[in-house]
Amino acid sequence: MYIYNTNAYKCLSVSCCVNLFYQVGKSFTMLNTVPFFLFLLLFLVGNYRISVAEKAGFVGRNGTQFVLNGERVYLNGFNAYWMMTTAADTASKGRTTVTTALRQASTVGMNVARIWGFNEGDYLPLQISPGSYSEDVFKGLDFVVYEAGRYNIKLIISLVNNFEDFGGRKKYVEWAGLDEPDEFYTNSVVKQFYKNHVKTVLTRKNTITGRAYKEDPTIFSWELINEPRCNDSSGSTILQNWVKEMAGYVKSIDSNHLLEIGLEGFYGESKPERTVYNPGGAVLTGTDFISNNQIPEIDFATIHIYPDS
Repeated sequence: MYIYNTNAYKCLSVSCCVNLFYQVGKSFTMLNTVPFFLFLLLFLVGNYRISVAEKAGFVGRNGTQFVLNGERVYLNGFNAYWMMTTAADTASKGRTTVTTALRQASTVGMNVARIWGFNEGDYLPLQISPGSYSEDVFKGLDFVVYEAGRYNIKLIISLVNNFEDFGGRKKYVEWAGLDEPDEFYTNSVVKQFYKNHVKTVLTRKNTITGRAYKEDPTIFSWELINEPRCNDSSGSTILQNWVKEMAGYVKSIDSNHLLEIGLEGFYGESKPERTVYNPGGAVLTGTDFISNNQIPEIDFATIHIYPDS
């Protein structure tokens, strides 16, 4: 059990709201050599963060509990970033792989998976250039959402990558004719590219179910960015401002779903005495686990852990 309290911030992690995710490869039964653990933490900030209005079929939160249709939800899931591109690769029967993984996960009691809702890379990109999308790859994501619903597995969908894998924020910066990756968080053109992608995904109408993603209860939550970092000397302020802006934008489009940032869990300037517990000592990455997660539109926190194998 981990409990952290200050007068302004309360973070409670107990068995009912800590969720373990396994990184799986193309076969659900084959774990990667380096396991990946994602813990979800529900938290309160003063009296403001008591609950998120729950709509029928959608996961919400009540205090430090995830809730669904008035009942507490206990989560157990896995990380499956590959599902969209695999489902889009119809030549290799990728959809069968996705179905097998979801079926096996459901059989052993898993009920949530974290996937990518982006790909700006070279292999089966979802977004080919700003605002230009591959319908075939989008149909792959449609299939994943549909199949997850069939097996009663909720989805956490990440919207961009911090790293160059699958394109990431560097690709957005390149599209704007810029060189510095950290301009992803500050340049108005790049930020609009990201907002356009957010809107495109959230308002996407599933070609199988006929339902817009923002109205689909199969989706557990949205994730702003996978493992954000900023090396700029003002990185802490830059990321805080970016999260505020983008979290507000997501919620302006979709009030049905929960939202999280995608943080690894590093301490920052709000608790400088705790930065010694970050990997590598006091090295900062522009993120601040405490202040970032106190932004009102953020519903729960995450911690990414890569234990020694």
